[in-house]
Amino acid sequence: MPTRPPGETRPPDTSSTSSPQAFGALLEALAQRLRGSPVFASVTVSDQRLQCVPQDCPEDASYRVDVQDGSTWVSLVTPHRYLSQSIEQDLVHTGDKMQDLLNDELIDQGYTAGAPPVEHFRSPDKLFTFRTRLPFPLAAAHRPENAQIALQFLLAFEATFRPLGDMSAGGDE
Repeated sequence: MPTRPPGETRPPDTSSTSSPQAFGALLEALAQRLRGSPVFASVTVSDQRLQCVPQDCPEDASYRVDVQDGSTWVSLVTPHRYLSQSIEQDLVHTGDKMQDLLNDELIDQGYTAGAPPVEHFRSPDKLFTFRTRLPFPLAAAHRPENAQIALQFLLAFEATFRPLGDMSAGGDE
């Protein structure tokens, strides 16, 4: 690792001051592209979070883009344990891996760098959550190419989960 000469300082870290603005710009760009989409019944931005309610989902579930643990994430959240379990059951029965399913949908969206892992847990606010980290730093969220990547991930996430479990009103139940 290179060392700095004595007295040389690093440029100021602006990520903490620019991140909320950069992230807000990302969310607004996403919301603009998604409003009126046939995929989502509603798209809202509030409290540094984009929330999208899927069309024809019989239960309380939504897709989100937000910041958690200093990273930007796309997620599916629901308060219903059985909806989360129905998704898990489909994966067990088919033998599919969530990351592989997401990767296929990302390729369909034009993103070919590979899917990061998908986490599944119950959050402290008691929401069953499936999430994956977006592949860019929070401070770079304002860049147009990253808005496009976030859009690809969000649409791929929705396409991945739509046929699983009880996510679709017309699905196998």
